[in-house]
Amino acid sequence: MQAPVLSLRHYGASPGSHSHGYFQVLLGLSGTLELEVDGRGQRVVSGGGCVIEPGARHDFASPQGSQCLVLDSADPGWARCIALAPWTSHTLPLARYLATALQQGSGLAREHGPALLLEAWLAGTTAPRPSPERGRPIDWNALRTWAAAHWHRPLEVADLAAQAHLSPAQFADRCRAEQGHPPMVWLRTLRLEQARWMRSQGMPVTEVAQRTGYRSPSALTAALRRSKPALRDDGAAPRDGVGP
Repeated sequence: MQAPVLSLRHYGASPGSHSHGYFQVLLGLSGTLELEVDGRGQRVVSGGGCVIEPGARHDFASPQGSQCLVLDSADPGWARCIALAPWTSHTLPLARYLATALQQGSGLAREHGPALLLEAWLAGTTAPRPSPERGRPIDWNALRTWAAAHWHRPLEVADLAAQAHLSPAQFADRCRAEQGHPPMVWLRTLRLEQARWMRSQGMPVTEVAQRTGYRSPSALTAALRRSKPALRDDGAAPRDGVGP
């Protein structure tokens, strides 16, 4: 693949599945796109987005229909965005503008849109944000317990925010500030930690996959293998892990 390709795509109820040798960037404009990327379930809603790394197998469908701005790019700069949620205040207005420009046949949008999207996405790592509201403390332990009881269904930032009695934007800022990760990265880490603990108790991998929401035992096994902690000098594994 040479030049990046920017397009406006509609997704429907018919499922699709493939992988490709370049980054694919999805920014939601309307509806909800259901994704499973190498066994990890996630959703792209209006204002949200994700970056799929080269070679990652992904299944997708949108039962109610959805529209996304899609960028296919080999730019290695997108590797920095895989675990970084887009900063909605930057990316959503730009995505909507580029979508309109593409519909009008703008060559400038196709030429300069990819670089602008990367710049807007990364702005969240460097630009100052308003201080998040600190008036309502988040009971993170209670939230972990609640999430563990709901692995059987897809969870979104809005679900976590509702439990914390905050808006999704407020919760996302608080999660980054207090837990060090965007909400969905934090959630995937919890899910994998729970799965790893269940396996350590001797629970069969099939049952663990069902309880923690993985699509199959093989998807869970692959996630555990990818995140297996390296041994320390004393032969023990570190306690922290990387989410699925």
